[in-house]
Formats: sequence, structure tokens, C-alpha cells
Amino acid sequence: MKFLDQAKIFVKSGDGGDGVIAFRREKYIEFGGPDGGNGGRGGDIIFVAVPNLNTLIDFRYTQHFRARKGGNGAGSDRTGAAAAPVVIQVPVGTQIFDDDRETLLGDLDEAGKRLLLCRGGDGGRGNAHYKTSTNRAPRRADPGWPGEERWVWLRLKLIADAGLVGLPNAGKSTFLSVVSAARPKIADYPFTTLHPQLGVVRLSVTEEFVIADIPGLIEGAHEGTGLGDRFLGHVERCAVLVHLIDGTQDDVVEAWRTIRHELHEYGGGLSEKPEIIVLNKIDAMSDEEIAERRAQLEQASGAPVMTMSGVSRQGVDRVLRLVQDQITRIRADEADATA
Repeated sequence: MKFLDQAKIFVKSGDGGDGVIAFRREKYIEFGGPDGGNGGRGGDIIFVAVPNLNTLIDFRYTQHFRARKGGNGAGSDRTGAAAAPVVIQVPVGTQIFDDDRETLLGDLDEAGKRLLLCRGGDGGRGNAHYKTSTNRAPRRADPGWPGEERWVWLRLKLIADAGLVGLPNAGKSTFLSVVSAARPKIADYPFTTLHPQLGVVRLSVTEEFVIADIPGLIEGAHEGTGLGDRFLGHVERCAVLVHLIDGTQDDVVEAWRTIRHELHEYGGGLSEKPEIIVLNKIDAMSDEEIAERRAQLEQASGAPVMTMSGVSRQGVDRVLRLVQDQITRIRADEADATA
């Protein structure tokens, strides 16, 4: 299934049904009086987050959603039937923006969460509503109120516990394929990954986390250079970032600083997230090179640096254990803060 993380759609709730003019007509009742009923309510437009979707691709082919009009009123004081709502299912993590792409209307970040975006129009009044002691035969009935309509943008931010960041060809896709059942495309050239990938890492029966691999970042990604700025939003919800650095390149410190700069410039709190720095591809390096470049990274970042090889799996288990422990701690702190 093709991945699509944003889409523009048109939604319109249903108009209200019309009220009617009617009079009671029965044998032996000369002045029956008005009995025109009210119109029914139009259908609402409702968004709901469902867990079994992970792309907005369906909205590329279906872009217009309209709810039905409410039923018209009828004689004998009968109110028109209310129209059924149109329920639009979206993946968990979908944000709904106004047409300006900046005004956030709703954030469906939990399964089952609902958003009433457009309310159906109210039904018009029938002439029975306008009967008074001085106006016993009103000939007034109102049309239904129009529904609401608008263009909106849907933007999907994947729900993951850990996010993989790094320069192109840093080994992120290889790492994801080794630690999970995900099968991203892997090749020896930059931008092999064109779309975000999700994988579930299971360390034990009770321990598992979701990890997201986004396309590699390059200098200027926060301004739209390369593919990065569009997909950085997918790691905004992550608890921890796993920063992979290709140990075989000449300047590992500059590689680290490039990604840190892009995270800081993008905003969204990405630069403040806990970061696990991992020197990757140690299977292609000598012990002296590993020690030297690890020391350089630790001096520049002021943080410990893990080493591993996604190809040979050397050091992978230690990295996963650290990621799991940090996620468990962060989620526990978040639960305590909201309790």
C-alpha cells in the first residue's frame, strides 16, 4: 500500500429539512388548524481515528464528502427524519487543519477519538410552530438551515516510541530490517528510503516498542531541501530519538552537528528530545578507528556514544535495551504527570 501522509479534502454537512405548511382536514372538523411539521436535521461530518489504518492514500481518490439533507416535515405534525452522519475514518495520529494549513482543528492521536467537524443544519419550522391565539391559520414555514462546508488538510504524524534520524545512507533501513519484521528498501545510495517506515521491536513477552525510520536528512532539510522537512513531523511524537552515524565517513562530528542543527531549526521540540547517539557500521572499521571516532563524538556531544553494526548485529542488542529502558522511563513519567 502506497504511503501518503497528507491530503486535502472537501466536507459538507447536510442541510436541514424544510418545514411545511399543512392544515388539519377531517370530516366534521371545520377549522382544524395548522399541523405542518418541522424539518429534520442534516447529517454531521465526523472524523474518527481507527488503529488499522496507516496511510491517507484513500483520500487521493475520494476527496469530496457530503452528508444528506434532513427529511422535510409533513402534515399531522410529523417531523422529518434526521439524516445519518458521515463518519470518515482516518489513521491514529491524523491532524486536521483548516484550508490555511496552519489552524489546527483537531488532533486524533488516540484510537477511537472523534471530532465533529461540520454540524448538520437544523430543520426549518412548520406552520404549526407559528400558531398563536391571534394567528390561528399561519401560512408560514421555514426552509432548513444550510449545513457547513469547508476544505481541510489532513496531515498524518505516525505514532512511534522511537525515531531513527541520521544522514542519508547512515544504515537506518538496515537497522530497522534487522530489529523488526519491517522490510524497507535497502541499497548503497542516498535516499533509498522515500517514505517513513514503521517496525515493532519485541525484546520480550512484555517489552516492545514501535520505531519509525524517516528519509535521511541533509543540510537545509528544515527549509525543504531534500526529503527531510516533510517527514520530520513523524518523529515529533516519539519519546526518544536514535541518531545513527556512519562511522566510515571522514568527519563523524560534522555529521552529528548537521542533524542536530536541522532538528533545532525545525522546532516542534525535536532538539529537546532524549537522544541516543549510535556509531554505526563498526564491522567496516578497525578498533583504533572505532575508539578514535567514538571519543570525538563523545567530546562534541557531551553524551555517551553507543557502537554497533546493523549488518553483523554487533552491539544491536545493547542499543535496543537502552532504547527500551528510556522509553519505559519516559512513558512512566508522562503517566505520573497526567495522573
